[in-house]
Amino acid sequence: MSLSIAAPTEEQSGDNYAESLKALSEGSVHKHFDPYVDIDWDSPEFAVTPNDRRWILPEHGDPLGAHPWYQALPIEKKIEIGMWRQANVAKVGLQFETVLIGGLMQHVFKQPNGSAEFRYCTHEVIEECNHTLMFQEMVNRIGVDVPGARPGIKWLAPIVPIAGTILPEIFFVGILAGEEPIDHIQKAILRSGEEIHPIMAGVMRIHVAEEARHISFAHQFLSHHVPQMSTVGRFGLSLAFPVIMRVLCDSIAVPPPSFWKTFDIPASVKKDLFWDTPSSRQTLQDYFADVRMLAEDIGLMNPVSRAIWKICKIDGRPSRYRSEPSRVPVRASA
Repeated sequence: MSLSIAAPTEEQSGDNYAESLKALSEGSVHKHFDPYVDIDWDSPEFAVTPNDRRWILPEHGDPLGAHPWYQALPIEKKIEIGMWRQANVAKVGLQFETVLIGGLMQHVFKQPNGSAEFRYCTHEVIEECNHTLMFQEMVNRIGVDVPGARPGIKWLAPIVPIAGTILPEIFFVGILAGEEPIDHIQKAILRSGEEIHPIMAGVMRIHVAEEARHISFAHQFLSHHVPQMSTVGRFGLSLAFPVIMRVLCDSIAVPPPSFWKTFDIPASVKKDLFWDTPSSRQTLQDYFADVRMLAEDIGLMNPVSRAIWKICKIDGRPSRYRSEPSRVPVRASA
């Protein structure tokens, strides 16, 4: 006698989704952070002082930190570049969060009464607003006037939130395209055990803790909504998925032109880091192991989309579980 387990009905799937969002909302209520309560900005330990070696870029997490060109620089230059780089990463994070907030508010505007998505999205917006305060405070304390994102992204930023209303699945793919690389980089730095400035450490710990909920929601949103799309819509999304991942990853991970010009960094170093060597390509692929797993799970991997993942150089083995650490040792090229 064999037993078969029936697939959940659409109603049961909706109930499970609502329960998951309720759990995420409760998590936001019971475990949340305020950057002006949970970070003691005025503590002597947090002071930004000249020639502080803790601003030297870590060898794990930031590819420039492990590059032979950077490691050969005088200590003072390493610190100067490190402060600029870390401040700009925070500024890019702030700018990305503001776009995300705009799209989420567009999305919740059309939600019906009793919507679990309305409640969780609003909790997430509150947390993201705190993140923008936290990132800007970090930039202000470092004291470097960094630009953040590259010019083209700044032109597109006011338009992107509209997708939260008219193309929510595309918008949430974009959310993951921004959040996954940042999360991967910050976890790698924190896991490495390298000494970093307390401002960086405090900001990263808060961001990683709350982004875990935000990323989980984006995964669950797509897992719930994508199967309800038309066949044509799902196929179109499968093709757009890797393109969005790659474009937004470059926008967030690759420094703006002013960085390379300010510090007279050779073009060969930029090529090594983004993404022309085997080690840098492996890093790029590692950023998206979790979303490759998601794409497999929700039916967005097909022969055509797999080819696009490969063309975008972000193909590879999917994660076995969320946030699985990379098992491939990555070393900078000489």
